[in-house]
Order: sequence, then structure tokens, then C-alpha cells
Amino acid sequence: MKTTENILIIDLEATCWDDRPPRGQESEIIEIGVCIMNAATGKVSKSEGILVKPQYSKVSPFCTQLTSITQNMLDDEGIMLEDALDILRAEYDSEDLTWASYGNYDLNMLQNQARRFNVDYPLSDEHINVKTLFGQLHPTVRKSVGMSRALGELNLKLEGTHHRGVDDAKNIAKILHWCLNQA
Repeated sequence: MKTTENILIIDLEATCWDDRPPRGQESEIIEIGVCIMNAATGKVSKSEGILVKPQYSKVSPFCTQLTSITQNMLDDEGIMLEDALDILRAEYDSEDLTWASYGNYDLNMLQNQARRFNVDYPLSDEHINVKTLFGQLHPTVRKSVGMSRALGELNLKLEGTHHRGVDDAKNIAKILHWCLNQA
């Protein structure tokens, strides 16, 4: 596994429903949680949650309950996906850094949304699937588990609001740092 000195960690939140999406709506990114972690020390130097305005969907009550993100928040503070991806490039060197996410959902969603909205994909090809890596390295789990359970297995506290991208990115950093120290 090739890593850069700093690793970009991304956790996405997207519109979601407790059942199928209403007619004409689709799952879209509504938050890009991001942080930079020093691979050697595990120290997180920079983090934010970039709110993104969905183009084809609205935030459902189920989604707000899960993420704490409301449609009003996105209407007031959200930016276009293309602008959010520009922030990743300009402020986080996203095209040059190894990046990580918990599972492949974030990788697939970013690729799909970049295609869907005809914008340039903002990340490097060097991706670490922390969920898979944790399953390979943990002495007793040895399978795919959720982020919350992985933190529990390491006796680490889930900090912030679960399913808020900015908080989940920092929690993923803790798991990734443990993984890097096992190698």
C-alpha cells in the first residue's frame, strides 16, 4: 500500500429515504466530510464538512434524523457539487494525496456523481478502503464491520455525530492510524 505523508480522509453523506426515493429523486451527495491525517502521527490537521445542494432530490425527514442535515441548511449554506470538488483540489491537494474512506461507497458515489454532473473527478487513484484493511488486520474481527463497531473493537470513542461526514472522517482517521501502525 502506497501512502503519502498526509492522507485525505473523506466521508460522504447523501440524500436517503427509509424506502425507495420518491419519483424523480435520486441519492445525491449532501455533505463531503473531509480531514487530513498525518500518516506517521495520526494527527488530524484540517477538517470540515462541505455542504452540497442536491439538484434532483430533497432531504427527507429520515435523512435529517440520520444525519442531522436539513433541507434548510443546504438551501442556506450548501454549494454546487462542482464548487465543493474545487475546494477539495485547492485546499486539500486531493489530486496528489492518497485518500481513504470507510468502504467503497464514497469512492463509487464520487465517481458516479462526477459523471452524472459532468465534472472532473477530484481524487487521486491511490485509495485506501479502511473497512477492508481493518478486517484484514484486526486479530479477532477478521471481517467487514461498520465504523462504529470498529471503533468499539479498538476501545476508541465515536466522537461527534455519527453520520455527519466531518465527524465520521475524523473517526475513520483513528481507525486508519491504528491500521497503519499494524503494518
